[in-house]
Amino acid sequence: MDAKITVLPLLQMASGDTLSLQHYCFVGAHAGKVVYVQSNLHGAEVAGNGVIHRLLTYLNTLEATALHGEIRLVPACNPIGVNTRAHNFGSGRFNPYDGHDWNRIFWDWEQEHHGARAFAEKHQDSDRATIQQAYRQFIGQHFQAELDALNSPVGRPVHERYRTRLQQLALDADIVIDLHTSSNQGLVYTYYFRDRADAVPYFDLDFAILLDEFDGNAFDEAFMNPWLELEQAFADLGRSLRFDVEAWTLELGTGMKLEALAVERGTKGVLNYLRQQGVLQDDKDIFHQPVPLSRTSQLTKYYATAGGFVQNRAAIGTWVKPGEVLYELLCLNKTGQLPTTVKVAAQQAGLVYDLSTNEAISEGEYVMAVMVPD
Repeated sequence: MDAKITVLPLLQMASGDTLSLQHYCFVGAHAGKVVYVQSNLHGAEVAGNGVIHRLLTYLNTLEATALHGEIRLVPACNPIGVNTRAHNFGSGRFNPYDGHDWNRIFWDWEQEHHGARAFAEKHQDSDRATIQQAYRQFIGQHFQAELDALNSPVGRPVHERYRTRLQQLALDADIVIDLHTSSNQGLVYTYYFRDRADAVPYFDLDFAILLDEFDGNAFDEAFMNPWLELEQAFADLGRSLRFDVEAWTLELGTGMKLEALAVERGTKGVLNYLRQQGVLQDDKDIFHQPVPLSRTSQLTKYYATAGGFVQNRAAIGTWVKPGEVLYELLCLNKTGQLPTTVKVAAQQAGLVYDLSTNEAISEGEYVMAVMVPD
């Protein structure tokens, strides 16, 4: 099965060069779900590019009859972020033009229009498939105003031009998978949305985090929030509905690295999940691996209480108990005294899942994070 490859112009630079995206689309012989997969939205988080390459390689070996629906793949989906450097270090988490986090800028129809309740009231007696199709079209009609704004004589800022062109590729999808890594050192896990935990065991993960607190207009949140709000609107009207729409952000290890194991696990998990969803029917076995579940409100990030150098820090993947030493700070001083050591203990039991790359830490800077399971 061959992919249809499209080069999509994104932004023209002052130099005359045009930044572009390359979009790979596989269309199956059978109707089915539309799946959108992208990588490298944050510039230093590169492992997803390895996953997409492996997905491309595997899908090329299949016959179209093995695919029910459509799979769209967009590697290096943020060329500005990917190419942002500070000396040898990839940063690219923040837009250099305005300081926005590249993954907190996306258009959320429900957040802007608050129309889920009114829509639900008009469709109380419709079946789920009809509602889902009508709502998708409704969102698309409103999104057209975002597209039209790109041609306005007054122009649009960089982040709006970028987000609109990227979101256009996924707006009509049934499944969105956004491939990230830690910006530092991290494990392999996913963020998921309410009522979607039943699919978590089909990814190859260390744990999963329920988004019970939204951090902003992230790509997955902007895609899912209108659907979650519509489900809630129907629930408030006394009707229980769960639409066949899902979004996932997979975190695949350490920033600035294509860790071989993380890439392998990411590829394995995505393919297995697509089999479970009925998108891939390639006669491969489907695995089911329950993992610890947590939620964003139960994540604890530790910030340095003094300036110093991190030493004897708990290794990533370590389960800790309250009172156990998480790390030590070797603190210098300008008071004519010898250096001192400050020990920092865990406040709760949990899993060490993220560590700062830099071990020279000023007061208030991020050191590590611990996940508390449900």
